[in-house]
Amino acid sequence: MRRNLKRIPEDFMFQLTQKEIQNLRSQNVTSSFHGGNRYAPFAFTEQGIAMLSSVLNSDEAIAVNISIMRAFVLLRQHLDDYKDLKDRIMQLEIEMNIKFKDIHQALNYLLQKEKIAIDHEKRDRIGFKTSKSKE
Repeated sequence: MRRNLKRIPEDFMFQLTQKEIQNLRSQNVTSSFHGGNRYAPFAFTEQGIAMLSSVLNSDEAIAVNISIMRAFVLLRQHLDDYKDLKDRIMQLEIEMNIKFKDIHQALNYLLQKEKIAIDHEKRDRIGFKTSKSKE
């Protein structure tokens, strides 16, 4: 890989940081430091993986690259499905907000009407008061 750095632009790959390497090792994904890589490994973007096909020529490397490209295609399809689902949820949210706004306004109207009726009962009646006298 290092001998063919000119074939893969910098924005198609990046080298892992020491913290990222330690994280991978703690998950038993890579070999330990003793007998492991001398250099920090590279990570590749989708375009970088495509470019690896031109650098790595073994049958196994080609098969791995094809599998990875298929995985990227599946990932992109899932993201499109997610976008459609997200759009549908947003549309439902808008519709529900409109309905709840109408319900909220109706409840406020009814509560105001009830408050007016209660206030009306507390008021003194207009007119003459009659008192019942005990005889």
